[in-house]
Amino acid sequence: MKRIAWAAAIAAVLTAGGPATAQERPGFTDTPTLPDGKWKVHDADRPYPTVVTPAAVPGGAPSDAVVLFDGKSLDAWQTQTTPWKVENGAATSVPRAGGGGENALVSKASFGDVQLHLEFRSPSPPTRTSQDRGNSGIWFMQRYEIQILDGYQNPTYADGTVGAIYGWKPPQVNASRKPGEWQSYDVVFERPHFGPDGKLSRPAYITAFLNGVLVQNRQPWLGGTIWRKLGTYQAHGDAAPIQLQDHNSPVSFRNIWVRPLPDTAASYDFEGSVK
Repeated sequence: MKRIAWAAAIAAVLTAGGPATAQERPGFTDTPTLPDGKWKVHDADRPYPTVVTPAAVPGGAPSDAVVLFDGKSLDAWQTQTTPWKVENGAATSVPRAGGGGENALVSKASFGDVQLHLEFRSPSPPTRTSQDRGNSGIWFMQRYEIQILDGYQNPTYADGTVGAIYGWKPPQVNASRKPGEWQSYDVVFERPHFGPDGKLSRPAYITAFLNGVLVQNRQPWLGGTIWRKLGTYQAHGDAAPIQLQDHNSPVSFRNIWVRPLPDTAASYDFEGSVK
């Protein structure tokens, strides 16, 4: 309906019923039923969206977010071996003790579908090249990795640079900032779905912005990330921790928060589904 017609309809309601009250809900009851079978077009009785207060500054956590790191404490995380360093509002991975194994940062809470925001910084000046330069990664459900790397004038294989679904899809563009500058990821992750028999019914998807630039557009994963192999799926639960990879490079992080997404936020693409 055009805006003029909508305004006229509201005016008619007010003229007939007097001043508007808090109980009045603008809308219609004589319009076609939507494909979901529950509501009509412009339905007056359809529930209003939940009110969420955005942050006062861009990139800040909204009112319904789970803050995983606020620059002060890593209480929401656990490390595999050696605690990460927290200094000047940032958490930084530390060198592996004695050349030992991985020392990832693992969230204590588990998540499925989420919106995630974090900011990261590669070491400056860089001292190495390719995959040994500012290497880290975000592992959703500890299985599905989107790469963190110093991608500024740093040639490496395309499906291993920053913004890539590691080992599968290169980013649409290279939107890297210089080493030593703070960079941001904004990601929507949709978990995979498995049937009662454990078979995959829908893959995991990711939409990702690096420094405000789209680098993955609802791209499906081949499966869990495996170095030098094709990703494969193995059935798992609906929620698992988020992991920040340690790759023996002092990558720093700040302002990490997530919003667990309700079922209504998912992109429904099952056969015959319209929601």
